[in-house]
Amino acid sequence: MVSIVRKAALWAAVSTSVLLAPHAVLAETIFGAMAKAYANNPDLNAARAGLRATDEGVPIAKSAFRPQIAASATGTLTRTDIEKTGTRDFHSGQIGISVTQMIFDGFQTLNNVRAAESTVFSSRETLKANEIQILLAAAQAYANIARDQQIVSIRRQNLAFLREQLNASQARLEVGEGTRTDVSQAEAELANAQSLLVSAIAQLKQSEAVYVQIVGATPTGIRQPAPANKAMPRSLDQAVATGLRENPQILAAQYAVDTAGFRVKSAEGTMLPGVVLQGAVTRNTGNVGTGLDDTTASITARVEVPIYQGGIEYGQVRQAKETLGQQRILVDSARASVQQTVVTAHAQLEAALARITASRSQISAAELALAGVIEERKVGQRTTLDVLDAQQTVLDAQESLASARRDAVVASYSLLAAMGRLTVRTQGLQVAEYRSEEHYEAVKDKWFGLRTVDGR
Repeated sequence: MVSIVRKAALWAAVSTSVLLAPHAVLAETIFGAMAKAYANNPDLNAARAGLRATDEGVPIAKSAFRPQIAASATGTLTRTDIEKTGTRDFHSGQIGISVTQMIFDGFQTLNNVRAAESTVFSSRETLKANEIQILLAAAQAYANIARDQQIVSIRRQNLAFLREQLNASQARLEVGEGTRTDVSQAEAELANAQSLLVSAIAQLKQSEAVYVQIVGATPTGIRQPAPANKAMPRSLDQAVATGLRENPQILAAQYAVDTAGFRVKSAEGTMLPGVVLQGAVTRNTGNVGTGLDDTTASITARVEVPIYQGGIEYGQVRQAKETLGQQRILVDSARASVQQTVVTAHAQLEAALARITASRSQISAAELALAGVIEERKVGQRTTLDVLDAQQTVLDAQESLASARRDAVVASYSLLAAMGRLTVRTQGLQVAEYRSEEHYEAVKDKWFGLRTVDGR
């Protein structure tokens, strides 16, 4: 019996080192998980498709610079009933082609093109923000599984320890050294440990489901990751400064200000004169032999000077200016939000690292205390309840360490995300980087064509 108790104490003492043993299976790293999420996440791929649709706004806006060509054809049949000669049919037709070219529209088209370009640039930054959030979600999902696996392992070891304690209490009762109360207490703790293990396994399954949703692959060989170390700031001040300079949410808001400014100029352009040039060639045809066939050609220049359009033009200008003011305020809001996020993540990282150090010290002390309580119970100075309480302290410290490690990983990557530094390039992820400018360059000056760049 004594040997069983000692073996159980030794098992509890080495539990934390067992958790750090390498897995036999091929392990997935946290960087591999982020790379797979970058390539496979459907939400991210949908955002990329949305940006490609936004790119088309530039050639759409540029279309107003280009000529508009139209062809037309009409045919007429006229039946005339003449009293002496009977019914006669007269055929006539007209075919023509016209070309209309805008010469000047108060700079509306120019500003609409610039607004469309700024919208593309803003959408690129929004896509980058989405990419950063997906990478962060992948890192968090990975860290959650690592934590939950450790907690499941800890609780399984605790269950084994409590079974040994129950056996020891029953053995002591049989030889008259223990009481029925000791056995009941051990049974109650064992039942509670079984319940906790079931809950831990359920939590692990939930974390794995989230991982599959984000990463697009089943988690395999997850190991405890270390906090981020690539592109990390040297100080909080540097982190805040980097975030205010590089965070894509701020950059997207700044481009939105540019878009709104061009919209104001475009609205003001509706009150300026406009010049349109139109050329047309028309051929009229009649009955054969009537001599009615003729061809006409014309060139028309039209100048329109708006005087009053019911007040809509003034309302549109005021509306555009208010939108511009709103976008400027949103830039300030984005800056404040980023600064708060950076400071929070930095504080959470410091707290998590401090908790890791404290939990390790707590585990070491708790395991020594547990071993001492077990020895003292042998000579009757401690009860089974004391042993169970000491074991619970070890269990709490071990789970606290697992949670602190997870929090440190998540906080470090959250800090990088808030700074705008959690990217494929800065983290060296082994995945092809999506280059949104390639699609934009391919479509921005297109004059015609129904197929998309990828051939659809």
